[in-house]
Amino acid sequence: MAKSRWKEIEDLIRARGAESARKIDPRQVETAEWVRMKCRFGCGGYDSCLTCPPHSPTPQETRRLLDGYTVGFLIHWGSKSGGREALAAIERDVFLMGFHKAFAMASGPCELCDECAFEEGCRHPYEARPSMEACGIDVFKTARDAGFPIEVVRTRRQKPNFYSLLLVE
Repeated sequence: MAKSRWKEIEDLIRARGAESARKIDPRQVETAEWVRMKCRFGCGGYDSCLTCPPHSPTPQETRRLLDGYTVGFLIHWGSKSGGREALAAIERDVFLMGFHKAFAMASGPCELCDECAFEEGCRHPYEARPSMEACGIDVFKTARDAGFPIEVVRTRRQKPNFYSLLLVE
């Protein structure tokens, strides 16, 4: 694939509000069981929406998904998450560029609805995406390995870094 196509995707991601994006090899994305355990025991979002565990893909399913791609873009939103609407728009734009397998993973619990519609099904299927951590991705290791800043936030004064993943083939 021509380098210009990857640059075009990076530019598109920044145009949608991301601070930066970096092309990565999906094989370098770290998955681990402990990540879902942190969701289950330690996150108020557990079982609160259809994009969080236990409804999201398992680390094993995520690994198989990642292995079906040769290119990913780790998206750094800075200290403010890009939100699922922006991420879905990026995924759609890349799909329309001819990358039919484009798929995005968000950051944190879904914010599209105040309360998830478990019985009726998702009210926002075109925007709802599971978060990287909900799928068992070690965001800290993945971001660090890609050369991005990320640290444990110890106080409310510290600014977190938010990341999303776009898979492209």
